[in-house]
Amino acid sequence: MVKRFDHVTIVVEDIAGAKAFFAVLGFVEAMSVVISGEKFADYMGVPGIKAEHVTLVLENASPRTEVQLLKYLYPAPLPDAHSRDLHKLGFNHICFAVDDIEAEVAKLTACGFKTRNKIMDFHSRRLVFIEGPEGVTIELAQWV
Repeated sequence: MVKRFDHVTIVVEDIAGAKAFFAVLGFVEAMSVVISGEKFADYMGVPGIKAEHVTLVLENASPRTEVQLLKYLYPAPLPDAHSRDLHKLGFNHICFAVDDIEAEVAKLTACGFKTRNKIMDFHSRRLVFIEGPEGVTIELAQWV
């Protein structure tokens, strides 16, 4: 039986920009390694893989919450023309619970990151979508 959420992995070209985005939300770099070789090629199903793998951890979160970033050195990453489209099939968005949604939005926008919509109330929560790294949508939720 599943115990809990462990991590999400995002493939990025701009690893510094992705780290900066998640740093605003309180994530810190825990580890950075280059993955390559037959073991990783077999596991990932990517022949000849070579990628920078960065593990970001949300400070003081229990249970541990990770965002992992992959920057492919080989092969070149495949573009996803629909990553920003929330009506496509497959992965949609990541949501993080926050204590003060206005404060988090203010921090993000002060650092140049953009919201996709206005904060709305829905199902005992206040919600907002943020434009995340490489078009991945990040949602913030404040339970009320």
